[in-house]
Amino acid sequence: MANEKLVTSIEDKLWAAADKLRGSIDASKYKNIVLGIVFLKYISDRFEQRYNELIAEGDGFEDDRDEYERFNVFYVPTEARWKSIIEHATKPNIGQIIDEAFIAIEKENKNLAGILPKIYSGADIDQRRIGEVIMVFENSNTLLIEEDALGRVYEYFLGKFAFILGAGGGEYYTPSSVVKLLVDMIEPFEGTIYDPCCGSGGMFVQAQKFVKAHGGSTFKLSVYGQELNAETRRLATMNLAIRGIESNLGKTHEDTFHSDQFRDEKFDYVLANPPFNISDWGQDSLLDDPRWKWGIPAKNNANYAWLSHMLNKLKPSKGVAGIVLANGSLSSQTAGEGTIRIKFIDEDVVDCIVAMPDKLFYTTGIPVCLWFLRRGKKRKGEVLFIDARDMGVMVSRKLRELTDEDISLISETYHKWLKNDGYEDEVGFCKSASLEEIQKHEYMLTPGRYVGVKEIVDDEPFEEKMEKLVSELSDLMSESSVLDEKIKKSLGAIGYEF
Repeated sequence: MANEKLVTSIEDKLWAAADKLRGSIDASKYKNIVLGIVFLKYISDRFEQRYNELIAEGDGFEDDRDEYERFNVFYVPTEARWKSIIEHATKPNIGQIIDEAFIAIEKENKNLAGILPKIYSGADIDQRRIGEVIMVFENSNTLLIEEDALGRVYEYFLGKFAFILGAGGGEYYTPSSVVKLLVDMIEPFEGTIYDPCCGSGGMFVQAQKFVKAHGGSTFKLSVYGQELNAETRRLATMNLAIRGIESNLGKTHEDTFHSDQFRDEKFDYVLANPPFNISDWGQDSLLDDPRWKWGIPAKNNANYAWLSHMLNKLKPSKGVAGIVLANGSLSSQTAGEGTIRIKFIDEDVVDCIVAMPDKLFYTTGIPVCLWFLRRGKKRKGEVLFIDARDMGVMVSRKLRELTDEDISLISETYHKWLKNDGYEDEVGFCKSASLEEIQKHEYMLTPGRYVGVKEIVDDEPFEEKMEKLVSELSDLMSESSVLDEKIKKSLGAIGYEF
């Protein structure tokens, strides 16, 4: 509990300090400034902890890089350690000190080469504000923060920045409630997990949380991801490092369709929130690609290219994928998309479809859906449909979140159905449909077509209801009459007569 309160305090103070930067530089830039300092503080703390352990052991290995690497700790050279940063925090060249610190860290840790932001000495950066952000950590005694707590600070900032950047820059972040639902449903206990458009790595972070929460070993889960945007890939690398998650994000930032970094790999799990409805994804140069075994995806929409790519990436006998997509993917007949969907269904790889509520994302207010594809299905010849459109609570005027209760209800319903243990169809919420039923609906996968409409129970006697309605109508008519008189008087005062 003490750690939770401390984290909240640091979040508030850091955000207040970071907010002061907004007047002079673009939000996307001060995002990198703040998150870079969070990362620097974390790896320095972990290094100091391991360094002190080695000193206490007295074997003289405190400068041996291997003694840090085998504990998944980055080696931080003297000039880049937090003590050195603090000494320069109030000096006018603090930005240059941090840039040089990141350069030194990259030289010592090849897997961070080209990843860390060297932007602190820019002419448009207020050096005094940078010092204020640094001092928030120093004044909050953050050495007491456990590993996961500082990771939560980082995640908090990713979400806050995504909210501010909105449709212009929140693509790297999938809301945590959506990620939690995906992970709870596919249950990635061990094996390989892949995200072909991994953003800031949120899917991997939540998968690790899931494994820990269920008493598993995170060392049994191997992480693979690819990201097109270079800046976003850097965010993912730092985010995963803070969590102590070893990952393979490919050799560099690349387009998954045109330069698949894991061309010959198959995975146990796929988790992804690909960009919705991409219109120019380069179909022309990929017409003969072997991934399109179910049909060539539409030229002007990449939704089925993503679905086909991810289905192709699953291990043939047991792989499972959880994918966020626009609702149009459930019923589109455009440019062969309906034909591809028919093949998915007839091949019996569609396991579950969940219709989600609107306003879940920072980047768009449209409702989305979750596709669950599974190789080696347990419920052969059936698809589970869940209608969750009425779930979630509004946390702001434009943003909704799923509650923990919502997530539990949806995931538990799915797992009861998978195990055939206590599952029952519920009108308006869930329905297990046979392939024959889906064929009758012309292979449309919109959950509302299958679950039906929940009956509204109304036990109030007709006579009482009519009496109440008549009374309400009478009151409204009286109010209307009073308003009419006020309007006539007001208009009469300026020369209008009735």
